[in-house]
Amino acid sequence: MEKENRSLKDLFQQEFTKMVAVISKQFGLQHIELAEDIVSETFLLATETWGIKGVPENPTAWLYAVAKQKTLYHFRRSKIYEEKVKPALLESPEKNEETDFSTQNIRDSQLQMLFAICTPAIASEAQIGLALRILCGFGIDEIAEAFLSNKETINKRLFRAKEKLREENIRMELPSENEIAKRLDNVLHILYLLFTEGYYSKTQNEILRKDLCLEALRLCIMLTEYDRTNLPQTNALLALMCFHASRFNARQTSGDGFVLYEDQNEALWDQALIRQGIYFLDRSARGEEVSSYHLEARIAHWHCMKEDTVEKWNDILQLYDQLLTINYSPSVALNRTFALYKVHGAKVALHEAEQLQLENNHFYFILLGELYKSIDAEKALRNFERAWSLAKTETERHDIQQKIDNLTHI
Repeated sequence: MEKENRSLKDLFQQEFTKMVAVISKQFGLQHIELAEDIVSETFLLATETWGIKGVPENPTAWLYAVAKQKTLYHFRRSKIYEEKVKPALLESPEKNEETDFSTQNIRDSQLQMLFAICTPAIASEAQIGLALRILCGFGIDEIAEAFLSNKETINKRLFRAKEKLREENIRMELPSENEIAKRLDNVLHILYLLFTEGYYSKTQNEILRKDLCLEALRLCIMLTEYDRTNLPQTNALLALMCFHASRFNARQTSGDGFVLYEDQNEALWDQALIRQGIYFLDRSARGEEVSSYHLEARIAHWHCMKEDTVEKWNDILQLYDQLLTINYSPSVALNRTFALYKVHGAKVALHEAEQLQLENNHFYFILLGELYKSIDAEKALRNFERAWSLAKTETERHDIQQKIDNLTHI
């Protein structure tokens, strides 16, 4: 029974997004909530019917057939059809009253939905929430857990975001040739944030963390399947995701802890994903522009080679120097300081690190603690203790406490 429930959950996550995208494309993004209701009702009926009669031979076809019937019924039983839908269909002969769940239309609808959700009219956090719900099929509980929030807050956030889509009259269509490059930047940024939400997630739900990353990967792959969005920066972001995802299993303990890079078992790295990353990194080099994704992907590629060579850290340091000039952030500056330490030693790195003054960042004090270990054990201890007090999760505090214990037992 548990296996069947998991199977239906997987089917929901795979097909919910496709069905909502297709129905929203057919009748307009202003009816997105009705599209969600129709698909949710379809899955509810599946749960009840399949529980009695068993799972049909082709469950996906069953879902599409029921969704078509429910869509027609929902729109025809209200004034929506006569007053809004029917005139729109007459104005646009290419639109068909029959809901089209063909593979091509599903792909087109999901791509258009991705661009619609990633409109600059909606705040980034709300865009991620909508992407998780509408494009990835996550439930409200899962989204709340991913954001360390509650269902009420997430529901309000999603409601406001959908209202904004209606107010701004956002359409499900690909931007024009002149606009697509600019809009693609925002789409890639949201996918980057979505992947990061999973890879550096504070949730203890291991399945959820992986699912977030895998969904970001899936959506990015979808962008590479269309000529207009299969651009160098898209391939660079996909390469970056592949390299990071390849080390996902190696960076987790059997419990809730994380394994530091230098302690990871290289045998647990996913070599197939690393090869995919190299493939997409090569494809990203076809253009002339160097984006932050190109630089981060090259850094991530170096981290898929365990050898601690001078060449490796020199190149990583140069890449961080470039990255800081085009996309400065405190985390990039912090990572660059670690690379500086690997190339020039603790004293040089300390001089740079102390100028950052990231007083509310526990990673900053972890780095200071590591740099001071071989210079001043007392200062190292104080920095680790400061990091412990700033850490946001028990997992982080546990890892920092180990550093403190190791230092006091020397």
